[in-house]
Amino acid sequence: MELDLGAVRAFLAVVDDGHFTEAADRLGMTQQAVSKRIARLESDLDVTLLTRSRTGAALTEDGSAFLPHARALIGLADQATSMLRARRRPLRIDVLARVAAPMDLVRAFYEAGDVDVDIVVSRGDTDRHTALADGSVDVAFGRVTGALPAGIECVPACLEPIPILVGRRHRLARRRSVPMAELAATTAWMPGCGGESEWADYYRRLGAEFGVVIDTSGPVFGGEHVMDEIAASADLVTFGTTRQFPVHPGVVQVSVTGPTPVYPWSLLWHAANRHPAIPLLVAHVQARHRPVDPRSQWLPDRAPVSGSRRSGSRPAPPTGP
Repeated sequence: MELDLGAVRAFLAVVDDGHFTEAADRLGMTQQAVSKRIARLESDLDVTLLTRSRTGAALTEDGSAFLPHARALIGLADQATSMLRARRRPLRIDVLARVAAPMDLVRAFYEAGDVDVDIVVSRGDTDRHTALADGSVDVAFGRVTGALPAGIECVPACLEPIPILVGRRHRLARRRSVPMAELAATTAWMPGCGGESEWADYYRRLGAEFGVVIDTSGPVFGGEHVMDEIAASADLVTFGTTRQFPVHPGVVQVSVTGPTPVYPWSLLWHAANRHPAIPLLVAHVQARHRPVDPRSQWLPDRAPVSGSRRSGSRPAPPTGP
């Protein structure tokens, strides 16, 4: 004997609502259709599951005995359906910002395979660990700096070089690169990069290490305003790339060397998430990751690229990788 799941659902709806009419409304069916399904179920089982009266429907002794099995049966069916739907849906990826290195990694991953992706640009407005735990996103990129919550896994993803942007009247404007030591006592204007964000922590450490003044003053009026101010100044610089800001004829990008500051991106996901594309993306990231070269690159600490489980803070400001 094979049970009709639709009939079992109708039975549960009547039990939960207490009336055939209300159960029919919830199921989007007619009362007659619900009655026929339950009658067929009772016939298949050769028992009476419900008693009907003017006040509603009530379980019989056989109905009470069948009820937990009916709930378990529908629960398993729903779980199987959800699992299959999850396997077919796009992989939801929080890249944090569209103009950072993770976007390049995700694009290469998409173009190299047949996995559909759904790009999420949170800008740090939501906690990544919560989003990973509740399934709002499947994977997320960010800087990892402390102990991760239970269940969160991570691998180092990439190291993004950070150049400077200067106006054409700046003394460094004609240089292709500048040693980090030469930026000592230079003011790097980073509006919006204050507080306790992962970006703010990174640039505070960079400033302390190399004697760069990190100025986070002033409201954030957008990338155009930042570029206008940099272009108009013969002294200010900002850390970032030309891809992050609107094109400005008065601003040029200069590489930083000896060492080059790099931003350590990690890929994070929740261990309970069984989306089949997660292992594929993890493998893609691991195959392309290159460890830090301490002779030519600088990190505020080595932990973010070690592969150990650590967490990051939020949010990301408008400037930075």
